[in-house]
Amino acid sequence: MKRIAVLMAAAFVDMLGFAIIFPLLPYYALRLDAQEWMVGWLIASFSIAKLASAPWWGRLSDRYGRRPIIIAALSTSAIAFFVFGFASTLWMLFLSRVIQGIGGGTTGVLQAYVGDAFEPKERAKALGWLTASTSAGVMIGPAIGSLTFGLGAAAPGIVAALLCVMNVVFAWRLLPESTPRRTTNDARRAAAAAGPPRTIRSAMWQVLRSPGHEVSLLIWIYMVGMLGFVSTTGVLVLYLQSGFAVTETTVGIFFVYVGAMGVVMRALILGKLIDWFGEIKVMRLGATLLMVGIFLIVIPDSVLLLAVFWALVPIGTACLFPATSASVTHRVSEHEFGQTLGVQQAFGGIARVAGPIWATAVYQGFGAQVPFVVAAGVVGVAVLLTFLVREPAEPVTLEEVKKEEPVPLKAR
Repeated sequence: MKRIAVLMAAAFVDMLGFAIIFPLLPYYALRLDAQEWMVGWLIASFSIAKLASAPWWGRLSDRYGRRPIIIAALSTSAIAFFVFGFASTLWMLFLSRVIQGIGGGTTGVLQAYVGDAFEPKERAKALGWLTASTSAGVMIGPAIGSLTFGLGAAAPGIVAALLCVMNVVFAWRLLPESTPRRTTNDARRAAAAAGPPRTIRSAMWQVLRSPGHEVSLLIWIYMVGMLGFVSTTGVLVLYLQSGFAVTETTVGIFFVYVGAMGVVMRALILGKLIDWFGEIKVMRLGATLLMVGIFLIVIPDSVLLLAVFWALVPIGTACLFPATSASVTHRVSEHEFGQTLGVQQAFGGIARVAGPIWATAVYQGFGAQVPFVVAAGVVGVAVLLTFLVREPAEPVTLEEVKKEEPVPLKAR
């Protein structure tokens, strides 16, 4: 429990820094004469860098341990926030997002840490606790961002950077390697015993080649659900600004509310739902609630009603994504936790790149409500895919997919 508590604290502060600046990005970009569609590219630049780095972070953590990789990523985030704080041009905003994306590529490493430290039946709960800490960061960060903005445009970035520096020191002193029984040498010997390591490209190719395989299917569910979710977050601030007159100093209130819903779900309710219904049913429930919540966003004409409908979104994501990641860990061997979850994050990164780009373009070209309707339809595909998932058998590796012929999804 001590290890997960320290990991949660590190993840909380890292997400706190991210959340301080994220709601402010569209405002900063527009003030630097960016068009609305360029906001999508600004948001996506983070995901492009994360997409490129996630599998490599995961693979390095499998070989050299989770702790040094997590500390390196936290240090990278601190640099990114300093660049954001002093950004005076649009290209500097993009640079800060790219650097932050590289540091943010360790989500799979954090999940692999949980996979190392917890027994299979406890992983979904532990991932729920971990994501609850990030949700707490999402809840508090925007409020800090709105408050510190009053001290000057550079203040939010500087505050986020200083928090990250403190986080690096904290993790260096208190975060142990993921499990005492697994040393760095143990990890290397396990990897050597498993044979020559697969390349990142081959691991990703297996997901594309065999979408019906149980590990690949879960990764596709994660990706499609993420695509629908990030498509809405990519235009949410623009929607709030144009439809409800939300500004830099008031946008934090909305994100605090959303973050609070996520914290309550992940910290207090998710574990009980897993105990009662199991991971697969919770995953289906989460996808369904996410779809309905996104679709209902287009209905309200007041902020209060919008908040009621939007609450379904953090509830849905709190069920969908931790349950999906935990299900992946049950289906791969221990020495591939980092790389497999890194591959999952890479596919999620593809969604994070595509979502804001198309959503902001459609927002500007076809109207504010269209992106939300389309995104709800995308999540509907994820809902259908969840019904193809079966209970896990013995853990397998993605390497074993090579021995199987691709299975059409309709046959599952």
